[in-house]
Amino acid sequence: MIFKTMKPFILASGSPRRKELLENTGIVFTIHPSTEAEPEPQQGQLPEEYAKSLAQAKAESIFSQMPGNYVLGADTVVVEGQNILGKPTDKNDALRMVSSLLGKTHKVITGCAIITPDGEINKFHAITEVDFINCDTKIIEAYVATGESYDKAGAYAIQGKGAFLVKEVRGSYSNVVGLPLAKVIETLVSYGVIVPGDG
Repeated sequence: MIFKTMKPFILASGSPRRKELLENTGIVFTIHPSTEAEPEPQQGQLPEEYAKSLAQAKAESIFSQMPGNYVLGADTVVVEGQNILGKPTDKNDALRMVSSLLGKTHKVITGCAIITPDGEINKFHAITEVDFINCDTKIIEAYVATGESYDKAGAYAIQGKGAFLVKEVRGSYSNVVGLPLAKVIETLVSYGVIVPGDG
């Protein structure tokens, strides 16, 4: 156990990736996924501001139901050029997304919002640059056919079968998985939610 949990902490996300990242550090928390509908980005809204607004909406939704806790909301988007890529709606959408990233550099942005028991909101984000290989369309079709794409921003999972697509990563790897873990841990330590454990 790396960290000991000192104060009630809620993860407002049903993502198994975020759950695993936090659990690996020894943090004890409860999961209450937000059911807030995700709005489309506003005209001219920066991707990082959009990601943070989604994270805040998730955190506020759960905090309103369970006040008096520390609540973490997070949302990840993939940005290629000027296009914000969320989760694909179907097979064709997944094929379109992955194909649009081939042979290029894209950004993965995770917005986070931590609400304290007194209602203070701390928002931050992390940006990671990811280079994709270029490959044949049939390979992408085979990847999408595995079903892994459907609940992933940008339609791929760096920690799963989609790892073969990634040529290089610049920045936080855990951010691409779904949570900028170093910044989240740093923030939780600053609030006294967690302290060093006993191994």
